[in-house]
This record gives sequence, structure tokens and C-alpha cells, in this order.
Amino acid sequence: MKRLTALLCFLGLTCTLIAAGKDEFPPISHAELTAAMAAKKVTLIDVNGTSSYRNGRIPGAIDYATLRGDLAAALPKDKDALVVAYCGNEKCQAYRTAAKAVSALGYTNVKHYSPGIAGWRASGAAVERGAP
Repeated sequence: MKRLTALLCFLGLTCTLIAAGKDEFPPISHAELTAAMAAKKVTLIDVNGTSSYRNGRIPGAIDYATLRGDLAAALPKDKDALVVAYCGNEKCQAYRTAAKAVSALGYTNVKHYSPGIAGWRASGAAVERGAP
């Protein structure tokens, strides 16, 4: 019985750790994001690729594909500043690449806009087009 209990505890801990890793970058809601944008308190990173970026992005977003080699220069000096990465939609996981790169630079407030550009457009919010 002790072995069974220990095994169940181990499996529960493993599941908890896996779930915690999945949410490494907490989500930000549409309302929270638009409020941060209005207050000019967010740096947005579009991870959809340069072609998609030029076809429509959340206003003010930077193109990760273009800037990834010098990402630090595009980010605020304040390491506690809000940085939000997004990709195509809620099923897309490409945002993690940028979010991990930002975290590796020491930023502590990195979030994920899970609806991505598809959700942004579906909300009726305006998009920017063309080169920055």
C-alpha cells in the first residue's frame, strides 16, 4: 500500500510539474493587452514571420524574425517591463521561442497573448500593415 501511495504521489507531482511548465508564460487577456497598449506599457513581439507581419500585426509589435539576432536592442531597458509574445492563434506554440529568448535576456514579466493575430482580428481590433 505504501508503494502504491508513493507511486500515486510521484505521478501527481510529475503531472503538476508538467502542467506548471506548460504555463511558463502566463496568458494576458485581450482587455489587459489593450489597456497596456493604451498606457504604452507593453512591448509586443510578433512571431508569425516577416511575411505575415507585413500582412497584418497588432499595432506596435516588433517582428521577431527580423530582430531575433539583436532582440535586446528592441526591448526596454527595464527588465520588469511587460513583454508579450504572440503567434497565429490559440493552438500555435511558436510564441515560446521569442518568450524564452526574452526570458533568457533577464526579463521577468513575459506573457502570452494566446488568441494571436487571428484572435486579434476576430475581435475587430485594427491591425498595422507593411514594413515598420
